[in-house]
Amino acid sequence: MYPLLYTIAAILGAIILYTLYMYFSQKKAVKSLSQEEFIKGYRKAQLIDVREPNEFEAGHILGARNIPLTQMKTRMKEIRPDKPVYLYCQSGLRSGRAAQTLYKKGYRDLYHLQGGFKGWTGKVKSK
Repeated sequence: MYPLLYTIAAILGAIILYTLYMYFSQKKAVKSLSQEEFIKGYRKAQLIDVREPNEFEAGHILGARNIPLTQMKTRMKEIRPDKPVYLYCQSGLRSGRAAQTLYKKGYRDLYHLQGGFKGWTGKVKSK
């Protein structure tokens, strides 16, 4: 009975530690912006939508380029490290992970939309 409880406690502890690690490393890598802050700066930056192509085609922020998180490592050369990078996804999770990937490769001027595209009320382009 007790070995099972110790195993469950160890697994839960590992999950909590991993979650905390991801949270703090993401906070170091990317600055989270409200929609108002995002709007002020994204026109002077590289605006990247990290959602999948079908999500992008259904509607995206005007002027955004689609580089899905699943392709980020292979398409990173399309993003200039010397210019600010504004990222967004549907809810904010994938853009945070994309920012971590870019941060590890030396990108430092990284921002993402708090709450993601689902809370966006600005201009949108869709097919």
